[in-house]
Amino acid sequence: MKAWLTLHWMAFLGTVAKLAVTPFATLLNVLVIGVALALPAGAYTLLVNLQQAVRNVSSDPEFSAFLALDVKKDEVADLDRRLRALPGVARVEFRSREAALAEFRQHPSMGDVIAALDKNPLPDAFIVRLTDTNAEDLDRLAEKVRGWANVEHVQVDSAWVRRVAAAVGLGRVAVLILAGLLSVALLAVTFNTIRLQILTQREEIAVSKLLGATNGTIRRPFYYFGALLGVLGGGAALGIVYGAFYLLNHSVAQFAALYASDFRLGALPPEDMASILGFAAALGLAGAWLSVSQHLREFEPR
Repeated sequence: MKAWLTLHWMAFLGTVAKLAVTPFATLLNVLVIGVALALPAGAYTLLVNLQQAVRNVSSDPEFSAFLALDVKKDEVADLDRRLRALPGVARVEFRSREAALAEFRQHPSMGDVIAALDKNPLPDAFIVRLTDTNAEDLDRLAEKVRGWANVEHVQVDSAWVRRVAAAVGLGRVAVLILAGLLSVALLAVTFNTIRLQILTQREEIAVSKLLGATNGTIRRPFYYFGALLGVLGGGAALGIVYGAFYLLNHSVAQFAALYASDFRLGALPPEDMASILGFAAALGLAGAWLSVSQHLREFEPR
């Protein structure tokens, strides 16, 4: 066991030395891998940030029922009782048209518009919050209230959250497809890089075979070479993504401030970063295995 570990350690150190001997070529290969991986990694990071932003927004099941402008006080009281009697209702909040107008008047961009109105165009409304009710029950209750007298419009306020969640799910599928396509390109890059290494070391490999070197001894450094290229490329991809996010965050902060939000593009969790590095290493190792299997056949005994 100790001898086996020693052989692997020596192969690893030899691979690191080879990478260091040709820094420019190594840098170019790492950048190619990094740029290719940065596309799906960046898209995935954006999805994680978007999902976190949606999760932070209150998505309690609720809907708003807007009343007719000519509704009377006793009719409002009757609607309040009927709403509270609905199954699964946790809270019913009445928002008068006067309170809604005052709220709009306080908004900096709406003050002049409200001042120019002759009368209040806003309706009275009920905000109905439900308990742990699923989307189907929420839509069913909203549709039921929509048919009541004196109810002009019903809006499911958390519907957009479900739409965004569905869009995030679609985005995940798109990222997987993109990652799959670029993985083929990265396999080709590693395949050709290892092929050049094999061609450069033809004489060394031939001498090693004559001296009795096993197939594992000859192949092992190339496997480490591909895996290390993958890890370095994965690190470069993460660096590219976070460098781009650092440049974008100023504009993102300005845009989020318009909606009274402090949203920022954040980093991936450590386990996701480790997964990206592991995926890159696996691609590099797979490319090395394909190249070694293809181009070391001429050294096999016939």
